[in-house]
Amino acid sequence: MYRFLLTPRWLGYLALTLVAAAVMVFLGNWQLDRYRGRTAVNERIDAGATMSPAPLHDALPAPTGGPGSTGPAPAERVTWTKVTATGRYDTANVVLVRGRTVDNKVGFEVLTPLVLADGTAVLVDRGWIPTAPGAGATAQPSVPAAPAGDVTLTGRVVPSESGGTVGRRDGKLETRRISVARIAKQLPYPVAGGYVLLDEQTPAADPAFQAVPIGHTNNWQNFGYVVQWWIFAAMSLVGYGWVARREARRLAGLDGPRQPVDRAAEPTPA
Repeated sequence: MYRFLLTPRWLGYLALTLVAAAVMVFLGNWQLDRYRGRTAVNERIDAGATMSPAPLHDALPAPTGGPGSTGPAPAERVTWTKVTATGRYDTANVVLVRGRTVDNKVGFEVLTPLVLADGTAVLVDRGWIPTAPGAGATAQPSVPAAPAGDVTLTGRVVPSESGGTVGRRDGKLETRRISVARIAKQLPYPVAGGYVLLDEQTPAADPAFQAVPIGHTNNWQNFGYVVQWWIFAAMSLVGYGWVARREARRLAGLDGPRQPVDRAAEPTPA
């Protein structure tokens, strides 16, 4: 009854179905890896809120190159964890990161290098400030001065972003992306391979800064894609079986046209 499945045409259908199902399973597995990775990020973000801060160089190894170089990027397991550091802010090399949105308002994140006792530095995101009222989105805001002297801070380890260019405008470095390597080339000392998102510091930060929110990744979206691709894979196999069964019934004459029913010949109810 199913010998037709061994014909070249139906073997071709089977091969296409199996390939399509395998691709869908692969895509589902890829999304599953994405889900697991994003879930781990969310767990580190949550754990960082209550953990005790570790020394900076436990998470961000000290750079060993010369001025303008960067250290190793932070390991994935330490991103978004909390660290502490003591140093002096380099107010001559403030970095403005334009086009940053907080509460649906466009402004700037302000990065300032914290120079450590060993002569290396780490970029510290001190917070977000809006553009001046009535000014354009690219107009530089008035940036509160960083504290003078030694500063002790705690914050979250954040990996470098990619892309972007760095230039100097009105005496301040400016960029669109926090690319640590590109910013480091403008600085006179080696810089850690990630940056620190400030939680708190002593002396206290200026109240003009608004904390940059840490957003959780949308891991459930990836889980939804996992289910979607695996369902599609199952549907392709079920669909092949359903079409094959219909063909088998047709060849066996089981799905031939039915004789019309003569309603006039049926007895009339009393």
